[in-house]
Amino acid sequence: MKFVDEYRDLKSAKVLTKQIEEVVTRPWAIMEICGGQTHSILKYGIEELLPKQITLLHGPGCPVCVTPLEQIDKAIAIASRNDVIFTSFGDMLRVPGSQNDLLSVKANGSDVRMVYSPLDAVKIAEENPNKKIVFFAVGFETTAPVNAMSVLEAKRRNLKNFSILSSHVLVPPAIEALLSSDDCMIQGFLAAGHVCTVMGYEEYIPLCEKYKTPIVVTGFEPVDILQGILMCVKQLEEGRCEVENQYNRVVTKSGNEQAKKILSAVFDTIDRKWRGMGNIPKSGYALKEIFKDFDAEKIFDVGHLEQNESSLCIAGEVLKGVKKPVECSAFGKECKPETPLGAPMVSTEGACAAYFHYGKNKFNAVHTDLVK
Repeated sequence: MKFVDEYRDLKSAKVLTKQIEEVVTRPWAIMEICGGQTHSILKYGIEELLPKQITLLHGPGCPVCVTPLEQIDKAIAIASRNDVIFTSFGDMLRVPGSQNDLLSVKANGSDVRMVYSPLDAVKIAEENPNKKIVFFAVGFETTAPVNAMSVLEAKRRNLKNFSILSSHVLVPPAIEALLSSDDCMIQGFLAAGHVCTVMGYEEYIPLCEKYKTPIVVTGFEPVDILQGILMCVKQLEEGRCEVENQYNRVVTKSGNEQAKKILSAVFDTIDRKWRGMGNIPKSGYALKEIFKDFDAEKIFDVGHLEQNESSLCIAGEVLKGVKKPVECSAFGKECKPETPLGAPMVSTEGACAAYFHYGKNKFNAVHTDLVK
């Protein structure tokens, strides 16, 4: 398949691996910020191909994983109401709150529906005028534009029964939070290509300059990731700190201007709590005051909630790259995909789920899904 097979080519992967071996002279720790990249790394056994000097750290690039318990509990409280049809992407339904999850709420008789787009929720609102339709708007900058469009479309249709529970989080503030933390071990970043497709990479330049840390915008296929690692290692070895774009077949410096205009029209940037990482300044989106009639938090007034994580779960340390999932005493025991203690074991982009499904020690070479 064009633009897929060529980025899963075994020969290309081996060439890049050899180039990395030739360049690296000392240990380096590089974080891939995106959960999609983490899954590719585990699925294709990329860590096992790399020289021992390269350590890959898995970052908080999974919006489902960093949605805090309090926000899940707010969603559950709203979804439990008899007058509500609660809609969400499927990966949020099994994320545990403090007591249960949205799937359990659905099993108990509440109207909780999985949708593939927030515009599906707008349609449901139009078809059910006597119900209040809420969409759980979770995601990075990647999904935020279409969620913003759903609000604009609901307003255009004059729908009074549609709202979103905004839980959007932003990547650059999270990178800064990681780099400024006392336990930071990160020496280079692979930035998330899909986020930069929307936002571009201009926001990363000041971070790169301030923290003297290379950032390489990277795609999601094995060859993409190996190219990104090679570019990052070259910078580190040469003492350079720049923002480079490996994913230039998709990403431009300025991103999607139309999408960014929609975001600025609908959302304000706010401080946001991240699961396992605490409050990060200017790291979230909330609806502007002019769209308050579409803001589920204001409509339902669920109040302030404060919850504690399971004492067994080390999701915060995993999300910050301080520990690997297999270092958790509950991994594969108390915490499995069917009985998750934390969101990283639930989400399709979670590092814990990736380690559980693919198994870090199962690969001695590139996974057989690569094109030979």
